[in-house]
Amino acid sequence: MEITAQYIADQLGGDVKGDPGVKVSSVARIESGKPGTLVFLGNPKYESYLYTSKASVILLNRSFKPSAPVNGTIIEVDDVYQAIASVLELFSKLKTERKRGRALSAKISWSSKIGKGCYIGSGTVISKKAVIGKNSQIYPQCYIGEDVSIGDNSIIYPGVKIYAGCVIGSQCIIHANAVIGADGFGFAPLPDGTFKKIPQTGNVVIEDNCEIGANTTIDRASIGSTIIRRGVKLDNLIQVAHNTEIGENTVIAALTGISGSAKVGKGCMIGGQVGIAGHISIADNTKIGAQAGIMSTVKEEGRSIIGSPAIDAREYFKSYAIFKNLHKR
Repeated sequence: MEITAQYIADQLGGDVKGDPGVKVSSVARIESGKPGTLVFLGNPKYESYLYTSKASVILLNRSFKPSAPVNGTIIEVDDVYQAIASVLELFSKLKTERKRGRALSAKISWSSKIGKGCYIGSGTVISKKAVIGKNSQIYPQCYIGEDVSIGDNSIIYPGVKIYAGCVIGSQCIIHANAVIGADGFGFAPLPDGTFKKIPQTGNVVIEDNCEIGANTTIDRASIGSTIIRRGVKLDNLIQVAHNTEIGENTVIAALTGISGSAKVGKGCMIGGQVGIAGHISIADNTKIGAQAGIMSTVKEEGRSIIGSPAIDAREYFKSYAIFKNLHKR
């Protein structure tokens, strides 16, 4: 499918400099742009490619002034990173036809409720009293447990397992092989050295507009709910333990592990391979560097921390300048 530069500019609120009728069919990196593609310049270190690119359309910030002639049609926007995200979403919607209907091999309980316009893929199981909102898509080989609720316009990709009683909001995306609602890791030590399993009687609640990455696991609460608030984005291979709460619009990168009953605030940004201890709180808008270990409560909002145990990022890098050279003394 091809779309014109003018159509793209209209969607972005941008201004066209060049031929508004030129058409593109895909997005490419600026160093590999060719006719029929759209590229963008966000990082100044790639500027040299701007003047040699053969791409048909180039997204630039309004504030950027080229130092040499640019081939192709330019679309000027206020924020090129936001614009390219919108362009990629636009192409995705144009290329992906929304699925509808029910596969013959899907097993759907008579007591479940499936909204209008839904898609249920082959081999998927919808259990008793489950509720699937309108226009949601449940891809093949998924398991939707008893009393599960999924809102409108959500996408559940292949192999996802959602255990009984869990609640998924509207406009959510859960990627392949994620597990929602497995038992929390709760065991009571006994005098003879063995462990008695503590029943996990709660559920998982994922609010609207969340995205859960592939192979991520979110454990049900022992009592009450493990809660993922509105707008949270979780990367692949993340572990969220029982009774954890993650605040609105927090983003967490891959391989992070969050222990039980931790509370993560709103608007936090957490890097990859971070470990968060149980029963602690992290203040709103905290930024945590990759591989950090968070072992105690972070009370002050807006801090940037890194290291294990984590400390203020500025203090960490001052210390690093010293300890990286200790072997020379």
